[in-house]
Amino acid sequence: MINETLKKQNEFTQVDIEEFYGESKNQDSDFSTDIVVLTDKESVLVKKLLNKLQTVSPETLEGLTNRIADMKRLATSIAHFPSLLQRQIIMGETRTQYTLIEALLIHRDGDKMLHLPSKATLGKGFLVVKYHTFSSMTRIAESSGLDYSEVQAFKTATSIIMFTLMAEDVYMNLIDDMSIPIDIRRQIAFALIILWEHRNDQNVSDAAPVLQAVWEARRNLAPAFGTMVGTSELLLLSIQLDEQWNAFLKARLGDRDVSQAMEEFLFGLSYEQIQTLRTTLREQGISAIGRDEISSFLEQEIKTDINSDIRDFYMLYTVRRDNARARKRLNLNGPHNTLEDHYMRFILEKNKEKQYNDIYAK
Repeated sequence: MINETLKKQNEFTQVDIEEFYGESKNQDSDFSTDIVVLTDKESVLVKKLLNKLQTVSPETLEGLTNRIADMKRLATSIAHFPSLLQRQIIMGETRTQYTLIEALLIHRDGDKMLHLPSKATLGKGFLVVKYHTFSSMTRIAESSGLDYSEVQAFKTATSIIMFTLMAEDVYMNLIDDMSIPIDIRRQIAFALIILWEHRNDQNVSDAAPVLQAVWEARRNLAPAFGTMVGTSELLLLSIQLDEQWNAFLKARLGDRDVSQAMEEFLFGLSYEQIQTLRTTLREQGISAIGRDEISSFLEQEIKTDINSDIRDFYMLYTVRRDNARARKRLNLNGPHNTLEDHYMRFILEKNKEKQYNDIYAK
């Protein structure tokens, strides 16, 4: 256990932290991969935790170092598959990142798994392993007495891994969105390839803190189920958001698809459930109800308890994602994209605009 004394210390293999991180004279080892196993920030965090465990719980240290080593071996195995950024010739056919981009731009209904590169599919499994590893390290950090700021840093790192998993779905949705200009869709396809290649994405690092802040605000809000008026204004007043999010709301909230996607996100209900609830309450002359009353009015079990588990964010995102895809395919009313789709698209378009302005400013 974490709080045990060191009397059992000699039962465990001692771990040289410097050697584990390759900072000794054996730094040039045979381990290499194009997947980012740990970012610089993650490496600093993990090293602090491992150093702490040397004196607090050697048995936990041994288990954790083995877990990280397994994660590195998995990344190494995936690295044996061809790079998505390198030129290949197979049976006289030349394949490059550019041919892959054009292949991704071909619209296909249904699950695209068998059309994706092996490295893309395997890499997603790596991210799931990394998520569980960091989730475990967060709990260990809390129990081992790391500073509050360091525990929070572990929570942030874990959430970014989850958002990176989500970004792959968002990119795929945006690539299939024919309303987006082709040059933006090509940019998104390239961003997806970079994510597949390295399992790290700067766009996610930019978007994740904001989306998580909105998620936290959703937990603290008490929306007026019924009229549902002023939701976005309430959101703006409830949390401090960065300029980019405010710019997104000002620029896009007038779009019906965006506002409907925002309602789904905030209320935790589908568009169809929101419409049914509005109609029922209007007919009964009720202006607003609480979360705990939703199930009885909709006559179905609705999960209304909101906790801080970041896995709930991903789970509810996948529900909204699948509903949006179904509406788009069947041409039904309601949002055809998720709030995450719209926000990531906004970021990518702004980045493209900035690149354009920078080029012509020289």
